[in-house]
Amino acid sequence: LVPNVDGTVVRLNVPPLTEERRRDMVKQVRRRTEEARVEVRNHRREAGDHLKKALGDGDLSEDEERRELENLQHLTDRYIEAVDSRADRKETEILEV
Repeated sequence: LVPNVDGTVVRLNVPPLTEERRRDMVKQVRRRTEEARVEVRNHRREAGDHLKKALGDGDLSEDEERRELENLQHLTDRYIEAVDSRADRKETEILEV
């Protein structure tokens, strides 16, 4: 990128993306998508550990724990689906010519 200064305006001429660069960007999107999925799963695991600890401490009954674990799984599925749909849209946007 070479900046052109025109009075008080700075202009950057950005060359169009090549097919190879687009493929590299899609790989980055996929990598970051997987990182986001792992992060969501880590939060699910931590929340599940808190529920199991509450069960062990006697703060929750087994039925409540099971119900909350199911709710936690549904929430996790919803967030992973949101991450996947955003990644798909971004891949489509990147590959658009």
